[in-house]
Amino acid sequence: MDSGSNGVKNQLLHVAIHIDENEPRAGILDLLSRLRPHWKAEDIQMKTFTEGITNQLIGCYVGSVQEPGCVLVRLYGRMTELYVNRDREVEMFQVLHAHGCGPQIYCSFHNGICYEFVRGAVLDDELLRQPSIYRLIAAEMGRVHSIRQKCAPPVEPLLWKKMSHFLSLVKSSRSPPSPVPSFETLSAEMESLKRHLSQIDSPTVLCHNDLLTKNIIYNHKEGMVKFIDYEYADYNYQAFDIGNHFNEFAGVNDVNYSLYPSQELQRDWLTAYLESYKHSTGCEVIVTEAEVTQLYIQVCKFSLASNFFWGLWAILQSHYSSIDFDFQRYAMARLDYYFEKKEEYFRLPMI
Repeated sequence: MDSGSNGVKNQLLHVAIHIDENEPRAGILDLLSRLRPHWKAEDIQMKTFTEGITNQLIGCYVGSVQEPGCVLVRLYGRMTELYVNRDREVEMFQVLHAHGCGPQIYCSFHNGICYEFVRGAVLDDELLRQPSIYRLIAAEMGRVHSIRQKCAPPVEPLLWKKMSHFLSLVKSSRSPPSPVPSFETLSAEMESLKRHLSQIDSPTVLCHNDLLTKNIIYNHKEGMVKFIDYEYADYNYQAFDIGNHFNEFAGVNDVNYSLYPSQELQRDWLTAYLESYKHSTGCEVIVTEAEVTQLYIQVCKFSLASNFFWGLWAILQSHYSSIDFDFQRYAMARLDYYFEKKEEYFRLPMI
């Protein structure tokens, strides 16, 4: 592999094994015999952190899970290669780690990757709303967004290409009857969104693109947060990444948009974000009310694209995933809110 878009070498150990997702222990021990040869098999403990809604995540350690050296093994969900670019994911791991914003990736294998455990606890929905915590998240996103691409020409935002890919997969996988809107309706909506959002001058920055609570690790002792899981990380619109995070306040298992952050919370969040982003990009750290208002309006508009994006994603998951989760209900929750807010957000005037 050659060097990535940020001058980071993409040399990564690849172990030619496939780990059985139903009985993973034997395969993981085989992997660890190469990564942690000094560990004795009988001393190795494994803890399933989450089965997520696309992947399995297993922590492997000797002693305590919070001690240095703990290895995370992620087993990819079935058919996820259809909509996740695994080479790009590895590159994003390396770029974020090189800039002090992410864990080290140790190796890949046929159906997953191994990487460094980030010490701390997965954030919960309540902490997401606490000013001391959400300002940390805003500041960390500002740092991630400030990571500059080092090569020319400038990259295109991920959004439209990825959404078009999702839509083409939806077209080939739909099986009626379904409460989900027709392919023709979805296609027309995407064009409407693209026309509206393409007129908005939101910078293209390095985005996480999937910042839900389980992808944020909070280290209480150190008073810091880190973002994990880079399956969708790539260059994208700044306002999309923020709007996507605000949508995640509504939760995943029982989506409840009454939990969407208030305008007051958003403005405070955006102020902390802009201070961090300006500081990290070497600009003067003065944030005006007008700047906050402009970003707030951009974020409202791009939050529509986030709901539409994950609505398409969930339609696909309902066809392909083996995870026990009601993806069709999730798709409808995201799309219903998209349609509910579309006209209101389209009417917001840019300043």
